Amino acid sequence: MKSNSEATRLRFYISNTDKFRHTLLSETLVFAAKRYGLAGATVTKGCMGYGSSSVIHSAKFWEITEKLPVIVEMVDETIKIEQFVNIILPWFDKIPTGCLVTAEKVQVVLFKQGMKKKFF
Repeated sequence: MKSNSEATRLRFYISNTDKFRHTLLSETLVFAAKRYGLAGATVTKGCMGYGSSSVIHSAKFWEITEKLPVIVEMVDETIKIEQFVNIILPWFDKIPTGCLVTAEKVQVVLFKQGMKKKFF
C-alpha cells in the first residue's frame, strides 16, 4: 500500500462474544489478516449497539457478562482485500450469530511503515 493512493477499507461488525472454532472471531480475523499479509487490522469495541437481532446491547457495570459490538477494520490495496474476503467469507457460514461485512473505497493520505517486528 502506498501514500496518496486508492485502497479499500474492509469492516466486520460483530460481537465481542462471537467465536470461530473456540477462538474470539475478532482475534481470528486479525491473525488471519496478519498471516495473509494485509497492511494492518484494528479492533474497536463499541459501548452500545444493535444488529440484525434488533436486541440493544450496552455496557452496564452491573452485568456479569458483557455482549458489546465490535468493529474489525482493515485497509489495503483493493485486490488484496478482495482476495482476503474470498478466503474468509465461508467462515461466516459456520458462525451461528449475525454479522455485517462492508467494503468501501478510501483515499490513503499517508502510509508509513514502522520497523518490522517478529510475529510468533
